[in-house]
Amino acid sequence: MATTILLPLILMSLFSTAVATTIAPSLQPRGATIIKEFLDSHNVVRAKHSLPLLVWNTRLANFAKWHANTRRGDCALTHSVGDLGENIFWGQGRRWKVSEAVGVWAVQEKYYDSRHNACMLNKECLHYTQMVWKSTKYVGCAKTKCNSGDTYVVCEYYPHGNVIGQRPY
Repeated sequence: MATTILLPLILMSLFSTAVATTIAPSLQPRGATIIKEFLDSHNVVRAKHSLPLLVWNTRLANFAKWHANTRRGDCALTHSVGDLGENIFWGQGRRWKVSEAVGVWAVQEKYYDSRHNACMLNKECLHYTQMVWKSTKYVGCAKTKCNSGDTYVVCEYYPHGNVIGQRPY
């Protein structure tokens, strides 16, 4: 019984660190600007389906940064291990904007077959469905430059989406 009561409290404390993004753009430090770009890019897609807006979580962002840094040497699209949802992006060169990386995932919407709740044959849509998973509440992301000079972006989601047999929205 004590575990049943404590677990939600522990999860609430872990994932309640939200960052406000209502500071005037000219007064935002660089980190706040990137956070706003990540949130806005995700939440525009979610708003199309009247889904709750995602909230930034610094613990998720720190994990995303850690994972991105482990891939700096090879820029490999290798997922971390754990119970989080995760989207990864690699782009040649360093000029990729956050919104462009997130947009690559969002464009997969056209490959999601809602009638069959599946990706179209030989098409990828799981990055998109993770972004719009209705029960996902928190996101944290990181963008880094690989040793090659290429761009690497990781976003972590909690609770994770893409649960077999369930619909994203």
